[in-house]
Amino acid sequence: MFQPGFHASAEPGVPSLVVLVRHGTVAIEEGPLPEQAHFLGDLDGRPCVAIEADEAPSTGFVGLRQLWEQVDEQLWAIAGRAVQIVAWDGAHRFCGRCGTATQPMTDQRARHCPQCGLDAYPRIAPAVIVLVERDDGRVLLARNASFSEPFYSCLAGFVEPGETLEEAVRREVAEEVGIEVRDLRYFASQPWPFPHSLMIGFTARLASGELRPDGHEITEAAWFPASGLPRLPGEISIARALIEAWRKRSPA
Repeated sequence: MFQPGFHASAEPGVPSLVVLVRHGTVAIEEGPLPEQAHFLGDLDGRPCVAIEADEAPSTGFVGLRQLWEQVDEQLWAIAGRAVQIVAWDGAHRFCGRCGTATQPMTDQRARHCPQCGLDAYPRIAPAVIVLVERDDGRVLLARNASFSEPFYSCLAGFVEPGETLEEAVRREVAEEVGIEVRDLRYFASQPWPFPHSLMIGFTARLASGELRPDGHEITEAAWFPASGLPRLPGEISIARALIEAWRKRSPA
């Protein structure tokens, strides 16, 4: 089990899990607990830390999407946490309001500006993802223009200022494929470090409308039965969890 934390309870030098972060890629090593590192938490009692390693050799470093295929979900989430914290720390070494060098705070994960008092915390961008089902049992899956590989997934998008999560779901679906949805139900959430999102999953049902992909973000969209699904996203993703949960309760 992973227990997140801010201060290491162990002394420097004890065996730990070290996530080296180099320009958004990672290498995971085991070694003594460094004195200067971002403490992430404890994994089964073992301290986990992140270190920025810009000057380290590139051998052994992989992107988070590649790492996805090499480790379990828990270790992948720890690596994603490391990437986000290192990126946040590097991007806020100077105050965004007055330009003064910031200082790390000792009682919480934040950087403080001694000049104007601005505190900078790690940024999280909430995004919604939804699996829409028709009354005939088929589900909506789509291809996003940003996908580097030809797979289909659920519709998703970032929450805008002033929106509820439910409003964001309805807006994103309407904008991307031109339909209205009803019966929204919360499913689960997942940290998504691309670059610093939190994916909040929902299920919904078609209320009205015909599919009209916007042609900008969504290049293709269709209704699929459980027996005829296209290529799907990776198993760690919440998108795949939404699809698999639906498939288990659907007739063949």
